[in-house]
Amino acid sequence: MDSLTQIILGAACGEIALGKKIGNKALLFGAIGGTIPDLDVFVGRWFYNNEIEAMAFHRGFMHSILFAVLGCFLFGWVTYKLYNTGKRKDTTTQKNWIWLFFLSIFTHPLLDCFTPYGTQLFAPFSDYRVAFNNISVVDPLYTVPFLICLIIMMFFKRTKTRRTWWLKTGIYISSAYMVFTIFNKLYIDSVFNTSFKKANISYQRFSAQPTILNNILWYAVAETKTQYHLAFYSLLDKNNVAENMITVEKNHDLIDMSDDNLQTLAWFSNHYYNLSKKEKVGTYRYVDLRYPMLNPEDPSTSVFNFTIFFENGKWDILPFDGTPPNKEDFSKFIEQIKGI
Repeated sequence: MDSLTQIILGAACGEIALGKKIGNKALLFGAIGGTIPDLDVFVGRWFYNNEIEAMAFHRGFMHSILFAVLGCFLFGWVTYKLYNTGKRKDTTTQKNWIWLFFLSIFTHPLLDCFTPYGTQLFAPFSDYRVAFNNISVVDPLYTVPFLICLIIMMFFKRTKTRRTWWLKTGIYISSAYMVFTIFNKLYIDSVFNTSFKKANISYQRFSAQPTILNNILWYAVAETKTQYHLAFYSLLDKNNVAENMITVEKNHDLIDMSDDNLQTLAWFSNHYYNLSKKEKVGTYRYVDLRYPMLNPEDPSTSVFNFTIFFENGKWDILPFDGTPPNKEDFSKFIEQIKGI
């Protein structure tokens, strides 16, 4: 999920591991631990000068179970050596710090698994991206109550039981909301399945996910042999099926997709993508159709698309070449949430 949410969850893990011993400082160290996996964005750019390769590195090994196990020992040992000095000597143990970093690092990719982006939880042994698609990458209803509870908790001394009460409240509320999104996902899948059948679309597979910032308006993409069918459904819709659908041609034959980098890009999109030529010769528009358009009526407003081009013997991308959101597109998005 977004960085703020991961910081909050990491801080909560820090409190669980060391809050009773070092108070609010545990929140800081937990927040640092919760941020570590996302440093792969910067590490990937150090390792690769190709945008596709760098993008594929994100949510890879540094988001894996193995990294959490190895990382907790490394960061736990280093932090313990630096912290266990002067007046703080023997106030904590190395085991405490290892536990803090394991919780804060491991819960990061675990939470990411619930989002549509996906996480290579089993890297480097498998590049399978775990993605349950039940919550948006940014969802205030998960994040804000959790944050409020932690802020209130900070004003209580580390020995007070009220501090633990607020920590548990934040965890329970966020967890309850996550459970709601899982059941909501199961319901929405059945809605889209019925909707595509009613529209006489014989699909090979389909994927559904919530749109950004909410769990009310959902988006689905159904794949046939040569096309994709895009649909939206809001929990506030009067009908029990999605009625308005957009058809998009695959156009996969525009480029020879056997190239390694293009194969990586297709893998990244779980092969839900379409291609189109751009005005500049040799450049193409690549749209990752797992993610919805901002304007549900206009496929060109897809927020996750790239310009791809061949340079220096490799295919590369200019990231996020989507149409900038405007007031009209945002209004359409809000209208769709309200239902039709």
